[in-house]
Amino acid sequence: MHHDITLITTLSAALGLALLLGFAAVRLHLPALVGYLIAGILIGPATPGFVADIELSQQLAEIGVILIMFGVGLHFSIEDLMSVRRIAIIGALAQIAVATALGAAVASYWGWPPGAAVVFGLSLSVASTVVLLRALEARGLLDSINGRIAVGWLVVEDLVMVLVLVVLPPLAGWLGGGGADVGEGDLSTTVLWTLVKVTVFVLLMLVVGRRLFPWFLWRIARTGSRELFTLCVIVFAMGIAYSAAEVFGVSFALGAFFAGSVLRGSSLSHRAADESLPLRDAFAVLFFVSVGMLFDPGMLLEEPLRVLAVLAIIMLGKTLAAFILVLLFRYPLNTALTVSASLAQIGEFSFILAGLGASLNLLTADAQNLILAGALLSIALNPLLFNAVEPLQRWIRSRSRLARVMERSADPLAELPATVSSKSVTGHALLVGYGRIGQRICDDLIENGISLVVAEQNREIVESLRSRGIPAVSGDAAEPEVLIQAHVARARILVITTPDAVRVRKMIETARILNSAIEIAVRAYSDEDAMLLRREQVGNVLMGERELALGMSRCVKESFGEAAREG
Repeated sequence: MHHDITLITTLSAALGLALLLGFAAVRLHLPALVGYLIAGILIGPATPGFVADIELSQQLAEIGVILIMFGVGLHFSIEDLMSVRRIAIIGALAQIAVATALGAAVASYWGWPPGAAVVFGLSLSVASTVVLLRALEARGLLDSINGRIAVGWLVVEDLVMVLVLVVLPPLAGWLGGGGADVGEGDLSTTVLWTLVKVTVFVLLMLVVGRRLFPWFLWRIARTGSRELFTLCVIVFAMGIAYSAAEVFGVSFALGAFFAGSVLRGSSLSHRAADESLPLRDAFAVLFFVSVGMLFDPGMLLEEPLRVLAVLAIIMLGKTLAAFILVLLFRYPLNTALTVSASLAQIGEFSFILAGLGASLNLLTADAQNLILAGALLSIALNPLLFNAVEPLQRWIRSRSRLARVMERSADPLAELPATVSSKSVTGHALLVGYGRIGQRICDDLIENGISLVVAEQNREIVESLRSRGIPAVSGDAAEPEVLIQAHVARARILVITTPDAVRVRKMIETARILNSAIEIAVRAYSDEDAMLLRREQVGNVLMGERELALGMSRCVKESFGEAAREG
């Protein structure tokens, strides 16, 4: 009997070659994803030899996007998203406008018609979900304020692209493509209907999904079947993403993100994240391979200057725009560099938009190849840009007085208000980080009448704390001036809940220079971090798993102690 083994062949070739070339890339001190991209080129139609099924690869890559965004939703709550809404919405819209204008200007210079120039610019304006999240996860930044801003920015970009994909076909005729012309009334109706569907989907997720999905997941978990639990998690991710796309016109990625967000309210969310992790990693690899399959390396030889121009727009124009926007919102230099590096690439939405533009006769095949070339090169170079964040930050601060002034000049949130009494900032607790852990610590200290000052990078949180009468300063506590403004020299104890071990050590070093008698309590996020901090004798080092184990052991010992007394 003859069997169609296209799926098996594609998976075997893609994953096997990705493993070999990914390993070779790591041995050469390059990011593994460079090897994955090259693997895709080798099994793509532009190179001789075996050619994998491109359409099948694209669908497998889409599954990877769904699972990754679902995982992000499991760790990234709607509250986290709303806490950065101001900078995410304004920043994303402004950056899309700048990148689109740059791309359209370059395309117009090349003699392209206006419609093609606009679609080309839009294709260069939106970052890849997979690349951004993998970069943040690899550096432990996903739960940081920098990670929350970058993810919030990404969600806004995805929403804008959903709207663009809806309105582009009706506008294609007017832009010079093959679509039918529409009147202003028809276009307004189309846009309004799209917004209504997106709003209905979000409300359903927040109102119904938050109650129904965690309840159902708990019922499945009570069966004791691990495979049923894993199946339930995957069904939630895939089913909600598919329904969001088919019924509400929302992208797969956004649907999966909201699916994860509503499940985050369940006590089983961490288990759900762990169960889906192997699949997320495997399909993320397939995403990079699929990008490589679409690329024609001949473009590098045929149009090198145009490829460089596209790459410059993505990695310089977009990056600089995001960098300036974050600084204008008065966030620290580290936040500006991290967010701008996160967005310095393009990916899946760019391919979708370029494909739609080609089907509407707005873009030529050469234009599509230029977008693919920009995507592949920016994805390959993005890790190098991330690695340059710390050295670049040190260089800017050591040589540019203007950069230091821009970062904190005339910022009312960068120092405590004059109304804060000297008594309340003497012998106080200095809390760095107001995330989920920091919030609970803050509430407990206030309940027990202990004075404190909060240092937090999220400006919206600082404003909220001040409105409640809680002293707070905005900024990166790894910078000495932030701790100085929080009166670390007069503090009794420094409590650090932020995840970045390198920056934590800088905070501790500064605190001990300014206050040698200060006590320190630090949250460690891994055994390695905990071991390093204890070796340096920083004070109390606490880690979630260890403290949970000690607490449960204490319960057991108390139980046996009571049994012995009763006996």
